[in-house]
Amino acid sequence: MHSFTEETSQLGEAILKYAADRLALDPVPLDAPRTASELESVAGGAISAQGMGGQAALRLFEDELALACLSTDHPRYLSFIPCAPTREAAMFDLVVGASSIYGGSWLEGAGAVYAENQALRWIANLAGLPESAGGAFVQGGTIGNLSALVAARASARARNNTRPFRVAATVGSHSSIQSACEVMDADLVQVPVDENLRLTGDNLRKAILEHGPETFFAVVATAGTTNLGIIDDLQSVADVCEEFGIWFHVDGAYGGAGLAAPSVRDKYAGVERADSFIVDPHKWLFAPFDCCALLYREPALARAAHTQHASYLDVLTEAPDWNPTDYSIGLTRRARGLPFWFSLVANGTDAYTEAIEHTLSIARFAAAQIEQRPYLELVREPDLSVVVFRRAGWNPKDYQAWSDKLLEEQSAFVVPTSHNGETLARFAVVNPNTSTEDIAAILDSME
Repeated sequence: MHSFTEETSQLGEAILKYAADRLALDPVPLDAPRTASELESVAGGAISAQGMGGQAALRLFEDELALACLSTDHPRYLSFIPCAPTREAAMFDLVVGASSIYGGSWLEGAGAVYAENQALRWIANLAGLPESAGGAFVQGGTIGNLSALVAARASARARNNTRPFRVAATVGSHSSIQSACEVMDADLVQVPVDENLRLTGDNLRKAILEHGPETFFAVVATAGTTNLGIIDDLQSVADVCEEFGIWFHVDGAYGGAGLAAPSVRDKYAGVERADSFIVDPHKWLFAPFDCCALLYREPALARAAHTQHASYLDVLTEAPDWNPTDYSIGLTRRARGLPFWFSLVANGTDAYTEAIEHTLSIARFAAAQIEQRPYLELVREPDLSVVVFRRAGWNPKDYQAWSDKLLEEQSAFVVPTSHNGETLARFAVVNPNTSTEDIAAILDSME
């Protein structure tokens, strides 16, 4: 099965054609999930002793399984945080998969690591991090946040010869922060937010003094919360972290991409003081799943925390080379930053700024439309490209029925959310193909 035959060649052509046809779709179909029993009826027993052959397997995926997967790059997929990769990034993902590149060490993947580091440098420059900053691309924000917090705790213990066990964040921080604390057996202190729902230095200082500064090893601020798109007061939070000597981590998994947009860049003041920072290119920087950029102000601190030691790894760990696996949880890794790098090189960074600014303008349009319609009410002015609003007179069942109908009609995918116990509607606009007409049509459906 590892030889290249005429049948392999034909299968390769068919797969390339499938990929090319999918990339050429404009717009893509929304599609919808199916039940397990429905999928069992068409794909049950697909894995067999003899196999069905590549062409038949491709047809099974194309005709049945693919149709049961929502297209996250559909312009009216506005739930969660969509993924809308550029054609160049999606195409190059095929190259990465076909090239059998191990992206964990410089020895084995120097060209790939060099390219990934170029992409990381662009992000570091956007954030205003020093030339010494560096890191790696990891699977997603959950692993990025966990890896940063592991480095923060290791650094605090090495510096103070103590065992701090607390992390400060807000209730609006991503669920992965709570998850990371559970994995690390650390305590999460939820700091109250201000009237603008932001983490501020004043509230942070009170919480730290209440629990004891010596017990904290990290503070997590968010640059664009997932649910409401809120950017914390990064400058005042950085002041308090500096005051108490606590690691300052900024989670920009969704919102960090806004650093490339001049119209909102001032909202991120203070991010340049972060000890660690993440942003997911598969969210608002138009890369395919899965890709999170993890950066450290002082990478040596992360390397001390994450480098794995074993006799068979001596050739790597004793060399001065930049090995991405030294900066995060995990050893084996694909070169997941390459599709993002390729798209940056192919399109130029100005195109990224233009695309992000366009999505911001669509979000502002949505907010304006909501305010003009008497049956809708904006919950708050959007900081970035997440827009949250309510429909007058609706209860949770009404929101769900509306959402279900949109998907059933293949009109849009917009699931409800909640805030302070209230069910609400929410748009997450990160796809440059989302238009004002798309937004208006969805809002019309709520009248």
